[in-house]
Amino acid sequence: MVSAFRIFIEFFKIGFFTVGSGFVMIPIIQDTVVNRRKWLTDEEFMDALSVAQSAPGPNIVSLGILIGWRLRRIQGFIAGALGTILPSFLIILVIAMMANNVRDNPYVIAAFKGVKPAVISLILIPLIGLCKSAKIKGWAYIIPLLVCGGVVFCGISPIYAILLAILFGAIRGIRK
Repeated sequence: MVSAFRIFIEFFKIGFFTVGSGFVMIPIIQDTVVNRRKWLTDEEFMDALSVAQSAPGPNIVSLGILIGWRLRRIQGFIAGALGTILPSFLIILVIAMMANNVRDNPYVIAAFKGVKPAVISLILIPLIGLCKSAKIKGWAYIIPLLVCGGVVFCGISPIYAILLAILFGAIRGIRK
């Protein structure tokens, strides 16, 4: 059985060494809990990710909580939550304490500009992997690109895109 401390350490390491949004952490968490530690299967991870994304609040915290709960119940719940929250809290605390000293530093500005392309690729790569794990084929690849283009370039509200997707899914489900 996995210890709560091990759950905490794994999520803390992921949170501490990941640059970017929570989406960047998804493939690293998947690699850790599915491939390296073998705590979950791919299907169990995808189920946990789906539930985490539908829960209110930050997806990664919800994912840490769900995985922790699955592995150690209440102790895992706490370990997963703290492991995902604590690194960000500590990093922001340090940045806030030093912000005035480095705000105009050209090296810091250049470092953040250099990280941006890496973050974009770290989001796209797991997205492709998640599509493969979910066995998405055909139009299911094109539809998200069309929606993304509509939201970014045409100013369509994401809410309308979600409502349209719900309507499309309901109509498609009725036909089957």
